[in-house]
Amino acid sequence: MQVRWVHVGRSFTPGPLRLAPVVIGVLALMLPLAGCSGSSNAAVKPQSCGTGRTAANVPIDIEINRGQVSCTVAQTVERTYAAAIVAGNAPGNGGGGPITVNGWKCQGFPTPELLKTGDVSKCTKAGVEIIAILKTPS
Repeated sequence: MQVRWVHVGRSFTPGPLRLAPVVIGVLALMLPLAGCSGSSNAAVKPQSCGTGRTAANVPIDIEINRGQVSCTVAQTVERTYAAAIVAGNAPGNGGGGPITVNGWKCQGFPTPELLKTGDVSKCTKAGVEIIAILKTPS
């Protein structure tokens, strides 16, 4: 390919009409690659699974933070976890200790962390993570 140089003032610059198709072509080839980083650690947005309530009847949002599981399962695990705390089945001060619910390990976050992040509790199983988050007032 030849680029025609045109004289502009004291310097020579590539002619805009000749170079424009080349620049547009290069950009068109690069755009599909812009989103590909080659990394398998791409951020995945948490899946919202509706609302629920803690053992203290505080409204929460339920999210699947990592992995895949149905929202029905996520809601059932959170509801069963809250019921276990109400029944006194969870160890620790205020029932925050870990408890196994249908094979899921659930645990409440300490108050300083809850105030910092809004995360109330987390239930994990086989790499899947369900998070209960304080519901923001609307």
